[in-house]
Amino acid sequence: MKAIYVDKRIPNVLMTKAIAPLWPGFVWTPLSASRVDEFPDPPLPGPRWLRLENEQCGICSSDLSLLFMQADPALAPAALPGVSRFWLGHEALSVVTEVGPGVTRFRVGDRVIMDTHFYGANCLILEINPPCLYCADGKPVFCLNKSEPGPRGIGGGFGDGYVAHEAAVYPVPDWLSADQAMMAEPAAIAVHGVLRCPPKPGDKVLVLGAGVIGLLYVSVIRALCPEAEITVLARYPHQQEMAENLGAKHVLSDKAGYQDIAGITGGQFFSAPLNKGIVTGGFDIIYDCVGTPRTTTDALRWTRANGTVVMVGLHMKPMKKVDLSLVWYHQVDLIGAYAHGMDTWNGQRKHTYEWVVDLFRKDKLPVERLVTHRFPFRDYKEAIRVATSKGEEKAIKVIFERA
Repeated sequence: MKAIYVDKRIPNVLMTKAIAPLWPGFVWTPLSASRVDEFPDPPLPGPRWLRLENEQCGICSSDLSLLFMQADPALAPAALPGVSRFWLGHEALSVVTEVGPGVTRFRVGDRVIMDTHFYGANCLILEINPPCLYCADGKPVFCLNKSEPGPRGIGGGFGDGYVAHEAAVYPVPDWLSADQAMMAEPAAIAVHGVLRCPPKPGDKVLVLGAGVIGLLYVSVIRALCPEAEITVLARYPHQQEMAENLGAKHVLSDKAGYQDIAGITGGQFFSAPLNKGIVTGGFDIIYDCVGTPRTTTDALRWTRANGTVVMVGLHMKPMKKVDLSLVWYHQVDLIGAYAHGMDTWNGQRKHTYEWVVDLFRKDKLPVERLVTHRFPFRDYKEAIRVATSKGEEKAIKVIFERA
């Protein structure tokens, strides 16, 4: 089994954090916390476990954050129970090659995508009965028992395969294309986030950031809430073009200012001598797919009173200079959107992947056009370089494919 992974060895972690921003190639050296290795295929750790062979896997910003050790250890989630090794790659389409004697959901040859495998253990994987309140409610990413002893998954999407519990993966309908199946996981991130605060007809909505997640938000809003008016803030010209093609009514550069926001929303901009000022009567909902101190502060000041900011992205460092006064002064709701699980829409409650498959069936998620670069896994260094190229390569979604 080949895999790219990250070990939490503190000296290597600190060196990677210090050197990789100046020399990205450091992550491939022996002193890095990251590793590219080949292991003997491990045995299945229990009767309900599977062996899987990867067909495709997308490169996600969360994988890159781990690879380059961009997360600050002072970040709150760093205190949660975790693992000492992170297997990279969760946007994976795989084929079942071996099943344990207790497996009931899958057969050899079935296609699957990751569900909770990347997020670590939970009551379903550990076969704890009765499950904790979050696992019982279909939200295993918040499991209260994730630090309990028991077998863990091995391997990830950045490699040729992995071993997972049958509860940690999700079946793929035969009619889905390979690209649709692979993109179902990031699409589910967008569906879950939109359903945390769905726009109403006529709402003015801003998607802040036009990486692949931001562009998926545009597609999902168009699919679920077609009467909303979508504005996108995008950094690069190729992102701006794609946002427009996906249905955004207004597309702005990330250099857009408060007066531009006021002009689009019909609000009023009030300047101030000691800060950026404020827009009153701004957007009804803002989905912040960047999550830096700057974008969070701007989003709160660009949202109308009693509006909502959904925090989608996070730059993996504590936000020490964020103005939260608008949460109080304008009663702006600031809510988070993380992962996926069970979601409710129009009175129906089902797994986020089911909502995604419904949208694929209705041809409302054109995810194939977001895949811009494909590499065999042996070219992993070049694939990572392109995925982190800051716009020079016009990359949106870079993926690994089985050679």
